[in-house]
Amino acid sequence: MFRTPSLRRAGLVTAALALLLTACSAGSTAEPSGTQPSATQPSATQPTGTQGSAAPTTAPADPSETDPASPSSTPAPASDAALAVGFVLAPESLDFTQVDGAAIPQALLVNVYEGLVKVDDNGTIVPALAKSWTVSPDRKTYTFQLQEGVRFSNGDPFTAEDAVFSINRVKTDWKISVKAKMDIVAKAVAVSDTELTVTLKRPSNNWLYDMTSRVGAMFSTDGVADLADKPIGTGPYVFVSYTPGDRMVLERNDGYWGTPPAVKTVTLRYFKDPNAMNNALLTGDIQVISSVQTPESISQFSDTSRFQVIDGTSTGEVLLTLNNGSGATADLKVRQAISYALDRKAILDIAWSGYGTLIGSHEAPTDPWFTDLSGAYPFDPEKAKELLKEAGKENLTLRLTLPPVPYATAAAPLIISQLADVGITVKDTAVTFDTWIQQVLINADYDMTIINHVEPRDLATLWGDPTYYTRYDNPEVQRLLVAGDEGTPEQQVTDYRKVVQILSDDAASVWLWSFPNLVVAAADVRGLAQNAVSESFDLTTLSVG
Repeated sequence: MFRTPSLRRAGLVTAALALLLTACSAGSTAEPSGTQPSATQPSATQPTGTQGSAAPTTAPADPSETDPASPSSTPAPASDAALAVGFVLAPESLDFTQVDGAAIPQALLVNVYEGLVKVDDNGTIVPALAKSWTVSPDRKTYTFQLQEGVRFSNGDPFTAEDAVFSINRVKTDWKISVKAKMDIVAKAVAVSDTELTVTLKRPSNNWLYDMTSRVGAMFSTDGVADLADKPIGTGPYVFVSYTPGDRMVLERNDGYWGTPPAVKTVTLRYFKDPNAMNNALLTGDIQVISSVQTPESISQFSDTSRFQVIDGTSTGEVLLTLNNGSGATADLKVRQAISYALDRKAILDIAWSGYGTLIGSHEAPTDPWFTDLSGAYPFDPEKAKELLKEAGKENLTLRLTLPPVPYATAAAPLIISQLADVGITVKDTAVTFDTWIQQVLINADYDMTIINHVEPRDLATLWGDPTYYTRYDNPEVQRLLVAGDEGTPEQQVTDYRKVVQILSDDAASVWLWSFPNLVVAAADVRGLAQNAVSESFDLTTLSVG
């Protein structure tokens, strides 16, 4: 899933880096999922008993009570095992409070940094540093009971004062766009070392879920001086070293307050060339490919005695994003024509070997408000030509600005060819990432682009802010997003389903496919999650043998 000119630019870069990172965690072997959602939809945005009732409610104190579908209900014992995991995008810094990018929380969140809460493999909010919490009848005040005996990796004890410091610091010191998720907080108070109250300005379904992301990470009051080079957290792993662009090493935290992870040493390896990452797994240099970027080559891992292939869902939506604010694509009929002109199933089958799920609006199959709208614009070139004629745009030329990512490179030729068949000439330009940020994300100087939005539940980010690069401005959508956030969880699902329907009707973009959680690993690696539902690649559940 980027407010004053300088802050907005910083935020936009955050979103950009997040967009370019495919979500990556993994579980069971499967064939390409094609057009059918492969995940069970959560029934609500909060765990049962945390919100939405007329009386104070309490979250379960034991994560195992709310996490029956976690990769391993009985954790593997701690061992001396080592594991190497391959990734595509390397962090440019290790400080996700100041520097944008999804690669940093992917590596450090849950593993090194922990929050008060986290999400399990079903997307359900479960306890972490908060062992339980209650919500007031007006749904604005959260009272958290914190775990005892927790220490940061620098030896400092974790207390409610650290939680207050961390929440306030998001609002005062963070420089990336997701800091806005904490604007709803009116105050945070340490009642005692182990009790914290947080009061919101208004009820919000999204806030507690947002606390499972990087904005909810807890920091020591004495441990933020050098976050770019020395992350200090309470998590089950401690940071050892980082060679930029090459590898990061994490070691098991022997003083961890919770269940220790099974693997002692984890090396995160970074590869610019996805084929080199494939070769590293084939030769045993790594044991996991966190997100396959060459799905056409998946057959080389067909030996089930050596490898396992996991095909689940992620939070990513691959879009042919259309500029709703300027140029020909500001015309509804032109956008609808583009939607009818594209055979999205053929694009998915050829560009990504059928791995993924066809979608028809901005939603992932794991979203509580998921509705299958993939049939809203069936492939109909003649209908596309009629709409272009009605719009007076029969001889249309559009720009397609492409970032340097494999799925965009693979899908672009098919899109160009299919649009040419209905009379739309496409001039495509491949640009560097820096250029894409400035030209597309910041200046919105584009007609079309292809990008994978990976941030969880980013509906409001893309479509509730008319200044975002999509330039989509619909007051009814904005109203529904706010009403859904303030209402009961059931109302949020109802309102957000209305939003995704309106987005589809408006052909606000062309949603090509929901990005798969496609992972390959050595056969003896255990604990890989089926679906990627958070910002983190959770190493804590993994074991070998």
